[in-house]
Amino acid sequence: MSAPAVPDLADVLAARQRIAPYLRPTPLYRYPALDELTGARTWVKHENHQPVGAFKVRGGVNLVSQLSAAERGKGVIAASTGNHGQSVAYAANLFGVRAIVCAPEQANPVKVESMKALGAEVVLHGRDFDEAREHCEKLAAENGYRYIHSGDEPALIAGVGTYALEILEAQPDTEIIVVPVGGGSGAAGTCVVAKAVRPSIQVIGVQSEAAPAAQRSWQARALRTGTNSTLAEGLATRTAFELPQRILWEKLDDFVLVSEDGLQEAARVMIEKTRNLVELAGAAALAAVLSDPARFAGRNVAIVCSGGNLSPAQLVALWPDAR
Repeated sequence: MSAPAVPDLADVLAARQRIAPYLRPTPLYRYPALDELTGARTWVKHENHQPVGAFKVRGGVNLVSQLSAAERGKGVIAASTGNHGQSVAYAANLFGVRAIVCAPEQANPVKVESMKALGAEVVLHGRDFDEAREHCEKLAAENGYRYIHSGDEPALIAGVGTYALEILEAQPDTEIIVVPVGGGSGAAGTCVVAKAVRPSIQVIGVQSEAAPAAQRSWQARALRTGTNSTLAEGLATRTAFELPQRILWEKLDDFVLVSEDGLQEAARVMIEKTRNLVELAGAAALAAVLSDPARFAGRNVAIVCSGGNLSPAQLVALWPDAR
């Protein structure tokens, strides 16, 4: 089977046309309180304002809108810790397609409830994303479902790349875009757009040091596996994905790891300073800036708040001493 094609700027522009009837552009806000902490002119791209609370819905709508009649008739299946699954469920609901999502047994209950409410059949299987993914692939092969991989799908990458278009249209003088990385579709889409618009724009990926497979793969320029003990389910992958990595190897400027403590502190800062609910993965970009402020000082920096699907238990855990 041939490798999937790498999407380009024309694909992202076409994706924007497809998703425009269903999804509005999300805000890009600047917060002086974040400027003070980072030393940068800091803009937040609020993908937590999407109808499913995360950026991946852009890719889901772009992909499902293009399925053939045969694929729609069979139904779609995906593996997810929650946000990709919500994306597929949302898009399938829009276009009247059956959707099945395989999620880990301990998946975020907020995301599981959302997927079910959107009409998806949720199958809880395995201790983490990768075990759920392996079960998903087995079900897809046995039943002929259209398997929607969370990273190796050009239409997903083109779809999520539309948020980078919105960043650069709203703030053309953006110098650095910092993007959380789980599977890498968001960072890959951002690279496709930013490097086509202005190659000098830096794109920096961020992953938890407790789940570094994508970062290790980027460093090695070869697919690598890694451990996964992060609390940030949106970053929680033990394997890297081929198509996003091919794009990141060519176009990503840097890839940094942040600590679990740094993710939690960044989530607290985002909630306090921007008055937005943010999940730990969605705070990863801010965590990277806070961990090395000298690197970003005085620059025009866009940080991607990729999702806001924090469960009540996770929210309480951020402030364990609060009463």
